[in-house]
Amino acid sequence: MANKNFPEIKLRGLRAFVAVAEMGSVIDAARRLDGSSSGVSQQITALEAAVGTKLFDHSCRPMKLTAAGYMLRTHAYRILEAVSDAQADLSKHNLADLRKLTLAVIDDLDMSFTPALVSKVQERFQGCFVSVYSGRSDQVVGMLQHNEADICVSATYPDDVEVFRTIPIMREQFILVTAKGLLQQGDDILARLHQAPFVQYSDSVPIGRTITQHMRRLRLNFARKFALEASRSVIAMVVQTNGWALTTPLNLLDAERFVKQVDVLEVPFSAFSRQIYLVSRHAELGDLPDHLADDCRQLVTEQVIPRFANLVPKLAGTIEVSPR
Repeated sequence: MANKNFPEIKLRGLRAFVAVAEMGSVIDAARRLDGSSSGVSQQITALEAAVGTKLFDHSCRPMKLTAAGYMLRTHAYRILEAVSDAQADLSKHNLADLRKLTLAVIDDLDMSFTPALVSKVQERFQGCFVSVYSGRSDQVVGMLQHNEADICVSATYPDDVEVFRTIPIMREQFILVTAKGLLQQGDDILARLHQAPFVQYSDSVPIGRTITQHMRRLRLNFARKFALEASRSVIAMVVQTNGWALTTPLNLLDAERFVKQVDVLEVPFSAFSRQIYLVSRHAELGDLPDHLADDCRQLVTEQVIPRFANLVPKLAGTIEVSPR
């Protein structure tokens, strides 16, 4: 019978506890768990409330376990190992008869490797029907959170590390795209950009918010006249208005037909980038997410990077494959 005097011990709290115990700090534990420091702190607080005692000596750096913490760590390892074994067994059982898989992939990757990724899945499961949805990062993550997709590939991920697993695939630097000939050798680049129309991604989409936040951090204020959601529309507007935009290699590939009408350059101020992830729910698909993440990295190496390097050779290094 559960003790009514204390809250229940949750697996999420045990995972946060083990991560902090091994890393020695909440910040490093959050990084390992792909979560936030505040979230990890809340889990530790809830766990301490559940066991009725302090588990860490917060006056030490790195943080040290209390006597109760050492005792709990032994049990936590056993519990998490047992849960992991059970999840692995159930995952293998579920995968043995996989008949349908739904993928949700950011539209930036539509032409780059989504068809090839579908082929990889069907090579592994020949009788599997693969359904693919394409959309913005927030949309594809939302599909995963609402059980409308089994796996998503996105530039964002859910905060709930207890439910979702996040695997890095690639990182890409933001780049500057201008109308052909807008910048001439010897120009004061920032002054010239202030004079030309700034074509902004809408703040309603994740990439637009990322760009806006970076510009605010740098205290760069360019006149905003319009904002668009789709990369093809952004690049087309750059050409039409003799303006400029900030985008990424994947987004430029999505608007490849305009490449001959623009110049592509490094960002003329502090560089910034975004990470692309493969995200799945814990323990539902066994090691399939790991295999698909490897497939994605291979496709980036063999297809995406060469294709972008062919279009913009001097910026080939702006795409990097994430290590396993």
